[in-house]
Amino acid sequence: MGDMASSKNSMKEILEVRSDMGRLETLIHNTLSGGETIEFNSIITKLISKNEGLYQVYVLIAIFRNDWEFMYDVERYMYSIEILRSFFSIPKLQSATPSNIHKLEVFIDFLLEVVAKSDWSATYLQGQNQFFQTDLKLLIAYLGDRPSQAIELEETKSVFTDIEALVNEVGSFLYLVFFTGYPVYLVEIDPSLSDLLIKFEILNTKIEKHCTTVSKIQTDMPTKTVVVSLFIVDSLLDDLKDIMNNKADTIVEVKDQFKTIYEELLFLRTFLKDIDLQQHPEFQELVIRIRDIVYEVEYIVINSNVPVRYHILRLSHFMEKIKLIRMALEEMMQSYDTGVLQVEKYPSEQVSLQAAKPPILEDIVVGFKDEATKIIGQLIGPPEHLQILSIYGMPGLGKTTLAKMIYNNPNIDLRFDKRAWCVVSQTYQRKNILIDILRTVSDFSGDRILNMDEEHLAEALYKTLKGVRYFIIMDDIWNIDAWDDLKRYFPDDSCGSRILFTTRLRDVGLQASPQCVLNELPLLSEVECWDLLQRKVFQKEHCPPQLIDIGKQIATNCHGLPLAVVVMAAVLANMEKKENLWQEVAGSLSSQISDGNNKCMDILELSYKHLPVHLKPCFLYFGVFQEDTEIPVTKLIALWIAEGLIEKQEKKNLEDVAHDYLMDLIGRSLILIAKRKSDGRVKACNMHDLLHDMCLRIAEQENFLKMIQDQLSICEKHHVNIHSYSNAFCSRPSGLHVRPLLGHSLDPSAFISCILEHLRVFDMSTTNMKYYDQIGFPLFVHLRYLAVSCTPSSLAGLDNLEFLWVDNKEVAQIPEFLLSMMKLRYLHFCGGAQFMESCHMRASEDESFQVNNLENISFLFIYEENDEKILRYSPHLRRLKCVFKLIWDSSKKKHRYPNLNFLNNLESLSVSFNRNYVTNRSPCLMSFPSNIKKLNLCKFDLSWEEISMIGRLLSLEILKLQDVSLEGNQWDTSEGEFLELKFLELDRVQISRWNASSDHFPKLERLVLRKCRHLKNIPFSLGEIPTLEMIEVHGCRNSVADSAMQVQEQQIESGNDELKIIISRSSLFR
Repeated sequence: MGDMASSKNSMKEILEVRSDMGRLETLIHNTLSGGETIEFNSIITKLISKNEGLYQVYVLIAIFRNDWEFMYDVERYMYSIEILRSFFSIPKLQSATPSNIHKLEVFIDFLLEVVAKSDWSATYLQGQNQFFQTDLKLLIAYLGDRPSQAIELEETKSVFTDIEALVNEVGSFLYLVFFTGYPVYLVEIDPSLSDLLIKFEILNTKIEKHCTTVSKIQTDMPTKTVVVSLFIVDSLLDDLKDIMNNKADTIVEVKDQFKTIYEELLFLRTFLKDIDLQQHPEFQELVIRIRDIVYEVEYIVINSNVPVRYHILRLSHFMEKIKLIRMALEEMMQSYDTGVLQVEKYPSEQVSLQAAKPPILEDIVVGFKDEATKIIGQLIGPPEHLQILSIYGMPGLGKTTLAKMIYNNPNIDLRFDKRAWCVVSQTYQRKNILIDILRTVSDFSGDRILNMDEEHLAEALYKTLKGVRYFIIMDDIWNIDAWDDLKRYFPDDSCGSRILFTTRLRDVGLQASPQCVLNELPLLSEVECWDLLQRKVFQKEHCPPQLIDIGKQIATNCHGLPLAVVVMAAVLANMEKKENLWQEVAGSLSSQISDGNNKCMDILELSYKHLPVHLKPCFLYFGVFQEDTEIPVTKLIALWIAEGLIEKQEKKNLEDVAHDYLMDLIGRSLILIAKRKSDGRVKACNMHDLLHDMCLRIAEQENFLKMIQDQLSICEKHHVNIHSYSNAFCSRPSGLHVRPLLGHSLDPSAFISCILEHLRVFDMSTTNMKYYDQIGFPLFVHLRYLAVSCTPSSLAGLDNLEFLWVDNKEVAQIPEFLLSMMKLRYLHFCGGAQFMESCHMRASEDESFQVNNLENISFLFIYEENDEKILRYSPHLRRLKCVFKLIWDSSKKKHRYPNLNFLNNLESLSVSFNRNYVTNRSPCLMSFPSNIKKLNLCKFDLSWEEISMIGRLLSLEILKLQDVSLEGNQWDTSEGEFLELKFLELDRVQISRWNASSDHFPKLERLVLRKCRHLKNIPFSLGEIPTLEMIEVHGCRNSVADSAMQVQEQQIESGNDELKIIISRSSLFR
């Protein structure tokens, strides 16, 4: 077996080398683009690691080509040598511009890879590689340390020229050593190693002197005002503390400096917390300076590639800068205490939405009634053939809002058998649109739809719509291409089906069909603008008389655009209702819109300026998501936390604080709610196109995010975001503060390893993981958030990882090392996961695991007793989504349900039951942890005892039963059950009778019934529940809908006219 394995490995290596040789030959004999250059560099370092010189390369190419004459083509051979040699030098760069500094970083990074991967033992330089690595790392540390340069100084230009000259000599030296093994190609003697080391020492001394000079100059230089995250200090303090406590051996020579910087930053953090509360604009420059020094310190102290020599140099500079900042701060605070500095009234008089629930009024619609009536008439009237209608108009007019009104109109529900909504947008994907429509109109499960390919999705959609009257809304369609791609899947059976476009362009509808019914959406009148503004600001109250005139002026300046009105209303709603404050807003609005052509964009930008400091980076972060993307809140919050944008508050976890931030942005009408959870919290959100455009524009202006060639988004201070599968690596992301990386990267060689060690966010969920399985993630030691397409073979070194998101298509294996990562809190597998067999083996032998800090796992297969044993080492779990099977209890010699009662902190549990070969019911009852607040059960057969036990869970607030059968098809609730339940959903539950009293659900707020086809009616006594807010009925009997209306009547008689009844009448049956 051993020989066979060895043979397989040898064959694999031969195939890899052949592949490399073929690629190398192609690259050598073609014009080399930037992307190919990077690939060539990667191949060269691979060959060096296998000890292949130039002569060996050509022998291998000849073998691969089966062309020995190739070896004797001297002209071709010499030309190839010159090309290869050119990779070991960099053309003269002329000046020390940021672009040229970046090119130099790329080249030095390549030389570092050559040095690191070379087999020095095969040369006369054995043992010398460490000197090269240390000196090259110092150069790349200096070049990445942007504040140490001051590129406008002549001395900086001189240092840059010296670096360029020296690294070219190093490149030539390495080429001679590793790629001239055949004597014909040896040239006259190049500089010796000792000469190079002497030149390195001279250059390092010059750099040290220069850094000290620049450090003193920069303290007096004005700082450019850009967006600031007030909580970046928290993250650096955590990192410093971790290094001092757990990695003290790596900072022995600078431990005192580390301690001093930690203490000083702790003081500055206290100041930042206070300034966040007081909102004093006069401290803005100091806040910016603190932000900048934090970034500088972070680059040096956290980067393990920075040599000790550079540590010592720069830490002394940091301590001096921090000292000056502290002196300036104390002087300003003293001036503030003595009354020299006056507090501006406006910021302190803003309403704090942290303390109060933001006014979210999604249902306020003004000015669309006549338009809606007209379009509904077009939809339900003649002709009978399939007809296309279009709502068109400029952005911000409310086209989507009007379409939603029409979609949810009861007459539309009654008229059409099936309805669906899809968002097309500029960068549409046909498969996603098919999925969105099919999810709504078909009875297929979500998992089944997601696993279909495009061909089967299209076929299923056509068959589902065939012969029925359907209504499809295609929102935000930009051109005819999307319709041309999809029209064949919409059958025309002359039964009155309709398709409605919303678009900015009039011609899109006419191009789709010459008979398209066009509906141009007009601007709001001044009266309608004022009506919408005051209803948004004051809700059900009246506008104070002193604010009416100024309020009307603000409404008029919104120029009839509903989006502008809504955004300005949010600004006004979040400040004190005082005339002088409204006058300031009106003045700002008038001056701003008079200066530019794009009045709506200027109005929206004013709303950004009124954001509190801590919300600005959170808002701009939406720029990393593509337009019209529906953003899962769980993912958004994880990214915010990983980025250090969320404040740490006592007695409150970061997720809850982040949720408050999101609700604040929603309350200001800058972010839209896309989906809600059953408890009313936001499940997914998105952003209006215009606001997204504004977000990107401001993010670029304030150096938060930058677009490059529509492929790569990179921010010098913060963010990298790749939106394209194209090879954009001729410009590789680097810089002092490259923090997150989101998108589609094809090859890890696209990144400068020494710089990207600072990554905190790395989202490669659509990338082929084979590259990273080869190299792992050894450099990303400060990663907080990682999204990948499959479980990595190793995450060694990622000690700071908190969030792991795996977008797997097949069931993944959870390796042991994931369970021992102490900071990992969130573990999500889109396609499900199970513990590896090695974990099961340890558990079966009663070996212990390390107690971890996991709080959220989704979703996990619990199929055997050992899974329970492993989960016992995750005592902090708060949320768990899993799949059960009946497991064999080895002690009691019988099957039973998995028992999770030991998870005392579990608050949310979602379980789907997978019936295995055991056909009889489990003899043991199912049980749940006592602190459960949210319970979702799918595909279970529940006995009366089990239902009663669920009812007695004292903290249960949300209960969802899906595809569940109840014993006897009857549900009789009892006294003392479901005392805290607020939300109840019964989906495809096999029940015919439901007997309940209002005392059994005393706090119920929302009841949802879906496809309970045997249920005859809703208990009439539910009408006596005073907290009831909504009842939804979908796919049930007409008698169930009638009983819901009776409950509403009873509520009205009791004085509650707020109860909403939502009935999908087109899906009802007798």
